[in-house]
Amino acid sequence: MHRLRTTGAGTAAAEQAEPAGSGGPVPGPGDEETETPTRTLRLALRQATTCLGGLGSLLHRRDPGTGRLSLTASDGLPPASVAVWADLGEERDVAPVRAVRDGAFAWVPGDGLGIGAGGTAAVPLLGPGGPVGVLSVLTAGPGEPDATQRSFLRTVAAWTGAHLVNAPGGPVGSERTVRMNELTVALAEAVTSQDVVRTVARYVVPPFGADGLLVDVIESGRVHVVDSTGYPDSFIRLLNGMPYTEHPVITDMLRTHTALFFESPEEFLRPYPFGRTLLEASPMKAWAFLPMVASGRNIGGLTLSFHRPRSFSDEDRTLLTTLSGLVGQALERARLYDAEHTRAQELQRGLLPRTLPRLPAVSAAARYLPAGRGEGVGGDWYDLIPLSADRAALVIGDVMGHGISEAATMGRLRTAVRTLADLDMAPDELLGHLNDVVSELGDDFYATCLYAVFDPVTRLCTFSLAGHPPPVVVHPDGSVHFPELAGDPPLGAADPPFETHELRLPEDCLLVLWTDGLVESAGRDFDEGLEELKQVLADAAARDPRFRPGRPEHGAPRLDDLCDLVTSALLPDRDRTTDDAALLIAHTHGTSAEDIAAFDLPYDPRAAGQARAHVRGQLAAWGLEDLVVSTELLVSELVGNAVRHARGPLGLRLLRSRSLICEVYDGSLTTPRIRRTTYTDEGGRGLQLVSALSRRWGARYLRDGKCIWTEQELERTPAEWGG
Repeated sequence: MHRLRTTGAGTAAAEQAEPAGSGGPVPGPGDEETETPTRTLRLALRQATTCLGGLGSLLHRRDPGTGRLSLTASDGLPPASVAVWADLGEERDVAPVRAVRDGAFAWVPGDGLGIGAGGTAAVPLLGPGGPVGVLSVLTAGPGEPDATQRSFLRTVAAWTGAHLVNAPGGPVGSERTVRMNELTVALAEAVTSQDVVRTVARYVVPPFGADGLLVDVIESGRVHVVDSTGYPDSFIRLLNGMPYTEHPVITDMLRTHTALFFESPEEFLRPYPFGRTLLEASPMKAWAFLPMVASGRNIGGLTLSFHRPRSFSDEDRTLLTTLSGLVGQALERARLYDAEHTRAQELQRGLLPRTLPRLPAVSAAARYLPAGRGEGVGGDWYDLIPLSADRAALVIGDVMGHGISEAATMGRLRTAVRTLADLDMAPDELLGHLNDVVSELGDDFYATCLYAVFDPVTRLCTFSLAGHPPPVVVHPDGSVHFPELAGDPPLGAADPPFETHELRLPEDCLLVLWTDGLVESAGRDFDEGLEELKQVLADAAARDPRFRPGRPEHGAPRLDDLCDLVTSALLPDRDRTTDDAALLIAHTHGTSAEDIAAFDLPYDPRAAGQARAHVRGQLAAWGLEDLVVSTELLVSELVGNAVRHARGPLGLRLLRSRSLICEVYDGSLTTPRIRRTTYTDEGGRGLQLVSALSRRWGARYLRDGKCIWTEQELERTPAEWGG
């Protein structure tokens, strides 16, 4: 990691510099009279070091009276070595002094500071009256920097010199130069390609009085417009996707790496008569075509244009040419970010559910909102998982941290949750297994999670918390309730068992689950965000009955619209957020008593016959006579197995939903399994029959036994059911 240090003038300053290994600037004597490094100087030093692949860099200010060079700042170099060049007189034959004396790039091979450098490259910082300082880089290799590296070093030096000119104690520069210094700082903070273009539009277009800005890159031999202002859509469509060889100016810029200025249409047409089509499609009458060079290659162009013919002074041309180099570097960095950001978001979208199932007892809508700043992708996830007996599991979680690694970890945890949910585990047991998964990832991995199971027959929501807040409940009357419960520590830091919580819900309600990025931010703590969430939900329910459960005359709650309302209210400016957020809103409703039939059975051979009788009577009452034969076979086999291999008590429950659900309860924890049979076996085919007659079947385990369940398709829709 680079260290930036600041000093006052002279050797004494270097002797007072920070100790080796320190991370921040330590002032030396006299620093009250000298300028402390700004973000511009930090950017200049680190970009200079990076561009030359150097070991570190130095910045000296020149005293106009004595000509001596005083060290102002350094980056990445040991303080003891820096002290050697803390104060340099004109008689010293070292690279910084040579560059100032000659007014040009200087290269001196050798290890001038005793740090293992191959040489020193130095460029003077020029002001209105001559050199105001010098920027030097200690290079790692023995060879002299190439032309591209020297060009970029001069670009950085030009901006650094402008900063020194306009710094306190320096000569007063033009307002335009001040704006260019501000541009340098803003470009360092730009994250995306759009940020870079917006920054240029803000800091460059007004000072030069320009009317148009166009930034394009070359990809696969074609021109691709990143963004533009002041140009009609028809012109952008003409340019976007054009082979760059058909644009004569871009072709020449790529070939020569030099800026091209045209002060009128006539001046443009003289060297490029075949460019008339482009000229006629554009409303502009003067242009500055600036190549953007990054990593030694021309990545595209920046065009500053004007509605009227305009002349360009030498100062204009110098500033704009310098500008294009900085914009090119910033844009290249931003495009790498854009590409990684896009890949990360695609990864996360691929790991999250594409759609949420609409279940008999639960329907849901969800939103995932990536952070607007920073990595832009993280480990937030949600899910809705169908379980047996029309029950549903609702899951929301957050892997701590941001980036592709966290998104991949999220995918692993979501897969693990689905696998464990298929085993019909209780919430506390499932989080215990998930805690083992996170712990095995390493000491630096933690995640919060809420796992809830809603049973529409009992209307119980049973859940466990691992570092996650409980859900918010919206009742049919529009009231909002937040159960204040103590949660267990996050996954990876918890010590199971986890606590189990129960909420008995009304006939219809909304469950709102979220991650902390929705309610917490730099300007809002958790409690404030939670109160705002509750208020938004209450206001929505009061204002529009379609946002309230339990009103059949208004239809099902508009969950997608409610998700949009909540996210826009709590996160109005997504571009400024630093954490991703997930939101899951579920509408739950209980199973009607008319659709439930439960029977006790004796623990003896009579049980199968009684079960068949119950099936015949109940299916006749429900108008499902076409399923009597298959259902009798199923319950006969399941009850017979329970009598032979399990223990009492026995029970039968039938549920009418989108499918016909048959459940047989016994007092044993023995797992039923299908086994392979031969032609001569007299038994062992019962579960094969169950599998053949059911859409799906399985087992879930209770505290005092187990339940074997089956589901059969219903040919009619719920609206067609009889009483």
